[in-house]
Amino acid sequence: MRTITDLPNNPSHYSFVEKKSEFISDACHVSSLEEAMDFVESIRLSNPKARHVAYAAICGDNNGRLCERMSDDGEPAGTAGKPILDVMRASSLTDTVVTVTRYFGGILLGSGGLIRAYSRAAAGSVQNSKMANIVSCKCFSCKIEYTQLRMFKHLLLNHNAEVMNEEYGVSIELKACVPCEESDRFLEAVKNTFAGAIIPDFCGVCSRIC
Repeated sequence: MRTITDLPNNPSHYSFVEKKSEFISDACHVSSLEEAMDFVESIRLSNPKARHVAYAAICGDNNGRLCERMSDDGEPAGTAGKPILDVMRASSLTDTVVTVTRYFGGILLGSGGLIRAYSRAAAGSVQNSKMANIVSCKCFSCKIEYTQLRMFKHLLLNHNAEVMNEEYGVSIELKACVPCEESDRFLEAVKNTFAGAIIPDFCGVCSRIC
């Protein structure tokens, strides 16, 4: 999966005019559907004279499932939100919202024309955006000694893992995020390197932008 990395305060942008109607698309990264709805509302507020603000949003939940939401915002059913969502699906996007604002020009486009226009607008803002891959990871908490820290971090580096949190006391409590495809090899490497002295404790799943 991929995500757009442009932020809500500076989204990716694309616009064009079709038969006197202006179509303006904005796309950005969001971490939840609630954030996506906040962005849609901000677009509506900044375009008070627009006839429609259609949108689609895709976000991953804590269990790795994708949640989707879309709206035609008054356009005929299936002619606005669905074409935007189809563009996002075709680009394997998640944690992303795309809006298309339409200023009506007085000429009806018909269902086919609307679908093409909303698809073109969404594709334009997606193509103009900055993107990054999203990697599914497993999180592990580990208790390690100070003398083990350097070697342990070397193993993390070798398996494309990332330290999420470190707490220093008598020993070190460390939480690491390991790509799912590397997790079994990582656990085997920890076992072999430290002869069972470090036992990573699985504590959930997460996603990481790379």
